[in-house]
Amino acid sequence: METTPSVPLPVHPDKRWPHYQVWERVRALFYTLPNYFETELLIKGINVTDIFSVGSAFSSVIETQVVSILNNLRNVWDPDNVYSKYAFVRQSQTFPDVLLQNLRDETDILFGVELKSWYVLSKEGEPSFRYQITPAACADADLMIVVPWILSDVISGTPKLLRPYIESAKYAAEYRNYYWQTSREEKGKIGAIHSPPDANCQPYPSSKQEASDQAEDDKGGNFGRIARAKILDDYVAMIKEQDYLGIDIVHWITFFKAVSETATDEAIEQKLRSLKRKLQSQKTPSPAQEKLIEVLHHIELLWSDLS
Repeated sequence: METTPSVPLPVHPDKRWPHYQVWERVRALFYTLPNYFETELLIKGINVTDIFSVGSAFSSVIETQVVSILNNLRNVWDPDNVYSKYAFVRQSQTFPDVLLQNLRDETDILFGVELKSWYVLSKEGEPSFRYQITPAACADADLMIVVPWILSDVISGTPKLLRPYIESAKYAAEYRNYYWQTSREEKGKIGAIHSPPDANCQPYPSSKQEASDQAEDDKGGNFGRIARAKILDDYVAMIKEQDYLGIDIVHWITFFKAVSETATDEAIEQKLRSLKRKLQSQKTPSPAQEKLIEVLHHIELLWSDLS
């Protein structure tokens, strides 16, 4: 019989762990990732509603860049050259995406990093990726990192990174399960979660090993959408409050959502007017905000002429 789980506690590696200091340095480095990220990828000529579709390809770019950046910053996380035998390596089709591994012994892994990209102007307004790894496959030192990105010219240009979200991979998996079960039970539904059948599931599973949890009563395929577990709420709110090219990100999201949803011209016009009122309500709108208000006004006139 399934029992309601207790609220999971945050997970951190033991400070007495011999590699705790290097783990702490690497974790701190991830917050500076936007400062070092460079890519030759240029996105243009794509419909604004389809930009999110390049997300999967861009995830590979991020993984490759992260490995390169961290290895190039060895002097920061390994200033005394204690870990000369170790390097960050990327692995595909298995959890986690990146490992800090002994190059002479592949079984000697210090910790791993699972990377998830998030196009912040997607109409969902929150990360939509699925994170289904079972907690038993996560070591205490493993990290799950959400990397938000946006284009340099909003609807075209090169991808730019924003401040990432960093969390224990195991804690995120445990909290996902906790939220799924408790939220389901509140609705009178089944909240059961089935772990992989392999009883020996442990950190750093092979690509052939089943290491994902599965949920009952998941017809919508929503299990694993960790943003819905509310663990990211404060972080997502912080990102939306930031301005990009002088306009709050939340307003950009509202604008793109209005033009991307399948709706009547009248419904779209109402949403655009709502966005314009929000911008106009600010006491001292920036030049960029004033420009957006002007653009919205012309769009309203255009739709009025077509109707």
